[in-house]
Amino acid sequence: MIVRPLPILNSEDVPIDALMGKTVSIIGYGNQGRAHALNLRDSGIAVSIATRNQEYAIEDQFETVSIAQATTADLTIVALPDEVHREVYKESIEPILTSGTTLGFIHGFSVHYKHISPPEGIGVVMVAPKGPGVTVRERFLANSGVPALLALHQENSTNSARNIALAWAAGIGSGRVGVIESTFKDETETDLFGEQAIIVGGLVTLIKASYETLVEAGYPPTLAYIECCHEVKQVADIINGEGIATMMAAISTTAESGAYEAMNLLDDEHLRSHLRTLLKNVQDGTFAKRLVNKSIESKREELANHEIEQIGKEFRSLTQQDDD
Repeated sequence: MIVRPLPILNSEDVPIDALMGKTVSIIGYGNQGRAHALNLRDSGIAVSIATRNQEYAIEDQFETVSIAQATTADLTIVALPDEVHREVYKESIEPILTSGTTLGFIHGFSVHYKHISPPEGIGVVMVAPKGPGVTVRERFLANSGVPALLALHQENSTNSARNIALAWAAGIGSGRVGVIESTFKDETETDLFGEQAIIVGGLVTLIKASYETLVEAGYPPTLAYIECCHEVKQVADIINGEGIATMMAAISTTAESGAYEAMNLLDDEHLRSHLRTLLKNVQDGTFAKRLVNKSIESKREELANHEIEQIGKEFRSLTQQDDD
């Protein structure tokens, strides 16, 4: 296997100068949008917010503007859900774009799949922190940061887009820990695959299937929940902090031996074939087409009504009492 090391930039390589005295607007004030706005402002950058629900932005003492006004900024960061990018861009952003300005994205989805294709002269960049917005904010306040991927898709007419992206990464705190140079393609495809194969799709599937297997075999639902869901965090925390090998060394010999048995059984060509299918659907745009053309409400309802949710709620209430 050929390993391609990615360029990692540190604080010396990620100056904030390019945004000093410039205007920054953020379209959307959700999980990531709010964190970026607060961190940039605390870094000395003037930020305005364009959002349908202005209440939270006003509470945080930001100037609120229309999307059209936001688009006139030197850097306009699109922090909206992927599935609405195309409509908002066509209706409210594209008609206002001015050569020399820069559009910023927190995820490469809409640019990579050509839902958005800004004209020449407009910078197109991405700064994608590898963590949720609440963590981006918390780490910043702790004088640290969350590593981020940075990509330049298209330079603007003044050749300042990349420097603006570096300044954006610095302003949210990512320069303090590491900015990894990437591409819109690689960020989008690896992010989607990871979410589907393991972080959400694969993990939830294994939790549910394992829980149901124990319950169908006659074991108490509460024990099935504890063993198949509750204890996931304990293992994940060790992997996150110290790696897979350290996690294996930290558990009992019985658990480690059983893990190798399960790995040999589960990791077969059948599994690998499914993983390759997931990746292919991400790479060729099949998943992207499905995302913008289907509703997921029925799936949400199905999960919310699964027995494991009620059992989990009851068990978590016990552990929360212990914490109190």
